[in-house]
Amino acid sequence: MKASSAKVLSVFGTRPEAIKLAPVIRAIAAHPRLSAINVISGQHTTLLDPIVRLFELEVHHNLAIMQPEQTPTQVCARVLGLLEPVLQEERPDLLLVQGDTSTVLAASLAGFHCGVPVGHVEAGLRTSDPRSPFPEEMNRRLVTRLARYHFAATPRNRETLLREGVPEAQIIVTGNPVVDALQMIRARGAQSVQAEQLLESTAGWKRLTVTTHRRESFGARMEGNLRVLREFIESHDDTCMVFPVHPNPKVTTAVDRVLRGHPRIRLLAPLDYQDFVALLSASWLVVSDSGGVQEEAPSLGVPLLVARENTERPEAIESGVARLVGEGPEKLARMLQEAYQEGEWRSRILQTENPFGRGDSAQRILAAIEGALLGKAHHV
Repeated sequence: MKASSAKVLSVFGTRPEAIKLAPVIRAIAAHPRLSAINVISGQHTTLLDPIVRLFELEVHHNLAIMQPEQTPTQVCARVLGLLEPVLQEERPDLLLVQGDTSTVLAASLAGFHCGVPVGHVEAGLRTSDPRSPFPEEMNRRLVTRLARYHFAATPRNRETLLREGVPEAQIIVTGNPVVDALQMIRARGAQSVQAEQLLESTAGWKRLTVTTHRRESFGARMEGNLRVLREFIESHDDTCMVFPVHPNPKVTTAVDRVLRGHPRIRLLAPLDYQDFVALLSASWLVVSDSGGVQEEAPSLGVPLLVARENTERPEAIESGVARLVGEGPEKLARMLQEAYQEGEWRSRILQTENPFGRGDSAQRILAAIEGALLGKAHHV
């Protein structure tokens, strides 16, 4: 017999996790028979707090794991140790995680140890290399073994899970809730005065927006890519670069060394999400190693160069919205020039269906949770 009510505990630590879980958490909190309990790891508070406020999420527990220069192993150990007593106190019916961070892996293992079923949002992403991206690719593979409910964004993700032996009944294709989040933000139409000034001051130029933060990009590869980007801006007077710089010292050091001092290169602190969405929407081209941006670009109709050797989101490539850079700085230089000469890329994208969903992912996930915990039939 199914329960008359149920408790869903969500765990997240990074800004992308919060953005993608926010529509789901809000849907759960609005349900008359479900309770939403939210736990943050406390590892990226300066990036996470604005998202919590933006989506009006209530935080019930903060694990406060932040330590300088901590490794993925240390993140896992601290989340695993601190989350267990929270699970014992709250006794949730479902533990919800999103993506592939070290927090996600540790939370899923804690749920398994405590006998709490795990629901994995964005399940089934894979690259061909278990060490790239590191440690995310192995994290997501391990979470698949620990989770009971797999909320796959695309049919391709579903097929991946089936090949790995996940029972078909445990997989639900939902789309990606980042589309829901983007639609919520765009519907509000709000952006800061600073964002308005940024867009006004760069009007008339082709805006090249850049983000980079992944571990495999650190070092010589990142500096090589940044030099290529600077050279491109220097040689094309009708372009400018806008770069919200991730606070990781390995990123800021490279950026300071290579990019400072050019009048058409704007180096910014990380933007609030609504401002970032406004910037992406107004960009001529985006260059990024971010997984989330590979979903946001198709949702906003913006061309993207993926500054990585592989991707777990081939749907973005196949749709024509994104192109995989692959080999390194020399390839990036060629692809930037091709995008500049082509001119028609964005107009073609606007006619492309978004491979990551229609903006109803949170409701699809909610329906599956209703079926699992409350016995209500769901149709997804």
